[in-house]
Amino acid sequence: MFTKILIANRGEIACRIIKTARAMGVQTVAVYSDADANALHVKMADQAVHIGPSPAADSYLQMDVLIDAAQQTGAQAIHPGYGFLSENPDFAQKIADNGMVFIGPSPESIRQMGLKDRAKELMEIANVPVVPGYHGQNQDPVFLAAEAVKIGYPVLIKARAGGGGKGMRLVENPVDFETLLQSAQREGLASFGDAHVLIEKFIQSPRHIEVQVFGDTHGNVVHLFERDCSMQRRHQKVIEEAPAPNMPVDLRTAMTDAAIKAAKQIDYYGAGTIEFIVDGSGPLRADGFWFMEMNTRLQVEHPVTEAVTGTDLVAWQLHVASGAALPLKQNEITLNGHAFEARIYAEDPTADFKPAPGTLSSLQFNTDARIDTGVETGDVVSPFYDPMIAKITTHADDRQTALNALVDGLQNTFAAGTPTNLGFLSRLATDPDFATAKLDTGLIERKMDTLSSVPNTSDFDLLCAIITTHDIDLNAPHLGWQMWQAPAVNTAFDECGNVSLIINADTITVGETNFTRVIRNADQITATTNNTQHRATTTVAGNTVTIKSAADAKTLTIPAPLDVAAGADENSDQIIAPMTGTVTLVHVDVGDTVTMGDPLVVMEAMKMEHVLTAPRDGTIDQIFCTQSSATSEGTILVTLVEIDA
Repeated sequence: MFTKILIANRGEIACRIIKTARAMGVQTVAVYSDADANALHVKMADQAVHIGPSPAADSYLQMDVLIDAAQQTGAQAIHPGYGFLSENPDFAQKIADNGMVFIGPSPESIRQMGLKDRAKELMEIANVPVVPGYHGQNQDPVFLAAEAVKIGYPVLIKARAGGGGKGMRLVENPVDFETLLQSAQREGLASFGDAHVLIEKFIQSPRHIEVQVFGDTHGNVVHLFERDCSMQRRHQKVIEEAPAPNMPVDLRTAMTDAAIKAAKQIDYYGAGTIEFIVDGSGPLRADGFWFMEMNTRLQVEHPVTEAVTGTDLVAWQLHVASGAALPLKQNEITLNGHAFEARIYAEDPTADFKPAPGTLSSLQFNTDARIDTGVETGDVVSPFYDPMIAKITTHADDRQTALNALVDGLQNTFAAGTPTNLGFLSRLATDPDFATAKLDTGLIERKMDTLSSVPNTSDFDLLCAIITTHDIDLNAPHLGWQMWQAPAVNTAFDECGNVSLIINADTITVGETNFTRVIRNADQITATTNNTQHRATTTVAGNTVTIKSAADAKTLTIPAPLDVAAGADENSDQIIAPMTGTVTLVHVDVGDTVTMGDPLVVMEAMKMEHVLTAPRDGTIDQIFCTQSSATSEGTILVTLVEIDA
């Protein structure tokens, strides 16, 4: 076994690899760009090496720099993680040429599976079913259009070097073929430097089911059953599960046999995934699946396979790369229970899932589920890389119990500082079709309006926002005395205007709702209305307050701090509290002479300081507050008189 490895990656996969390596007694070397200087994977590793500027092209994709870092630190092997250089045969070859081990398959295996057309030719040789279509060399547009007619519409145009939906176009009408062909070719050339395409039959109501395979350098290949990755948005996986629901035994046998054939055809070793498209228009059947492509690396969704097989696939990678045989034989690998994984991203579902880089002012995982993450509270989700925050994985004896745990885990995960897809994931996990395993890759797109729709801010959200921003002690609110009225706090949030919170005996009223048994414990608030208990997590950062009481976190903007007392102008002789809060400092005494702009009183409200200054020149006449005294909006704090001649 290696004594030290370098991880040529970042984020959650780098942290994931470090955990296993540490458990195996293997030291780790992290690499980092300028943007990742304070990243979690850098803190976790035994050593860390700076590799360049923030853009990936100048750092994580610099092969020679990575290899040099490994050599300088004495690493014997390099783990590529996934993404970046993980499926680059030239990188694998360079590592070998420099006397180190690439923790992955051979360069030749990567190369053979790297182009979709060549991969399909190899699968046909291995008698693995492939999607009907054309994947030859002729790229003449007229010829390709004719092939599309032979295949039968609808068809998919796919860039042979593509991935993640890039260079892929669905053509439903022959009239659109030429335009969409040119579009796919342009994107393929721009994304992969290769405009070559292939044409495939589009499978109606398709399901995406993949098989985890693993080989060693002794000629052994096993499978670790299948994963269903049909929950996709624009060909990007969102929620994965293992095993695939409603999977007949004969189909599982046929599919796993085909996956092993595929791996053996290219003398594969290491972790790999054989992806199949499956006809989901009716009951799954053994003759209704076709090879799509092979991923010659560890997959993002590997935790669900680990959960249902009780394995550590990163540990397997290290064993195989060091020359050992596979830890288990096929008959020793069993399938136990059901698992789900959901990918949490910093993105805005209400803005077409636009990536939302920013600082995570709070990140809490209040769940027993497995969490894989590369960030923590205070970290920045960088605009330079994939905006993943974390993956949450649940496992139970059956699908429904595992799904219930996923829903609970999502709802009890709190992220503030930037928009996330947590609410979207929660709605998808509770969607009736998903819950009953009526799956296909188009489910999300069909229901996008519902899944990405965020409910309005509730009165409970507003209750929590006011309590948090004003830092109200519910045991002794000190909201100020008002003649003939209950104590109240008035707040104006930019998103919803003026909001009043009124305390009357044991009841707090916000909007049209009366709340009882309101309890605040640190950043947790609970309240009861109509015999229903509500719970929220809250935090204040800068001039925003974030509240998560249900699936979605709501962020409200707090009015900017005031430098001058409300209602005070240059002719005023009163300094009035602009909001409910606490006086933290009194700068003056009675009889002091002040000039316009001098600080008089400092208040704290909404966890922010507000400096109240003299509106004009004058002499301090009276002071109605002391340090640490609570005061309510509109209270007179200081009065001025003219300066004696």
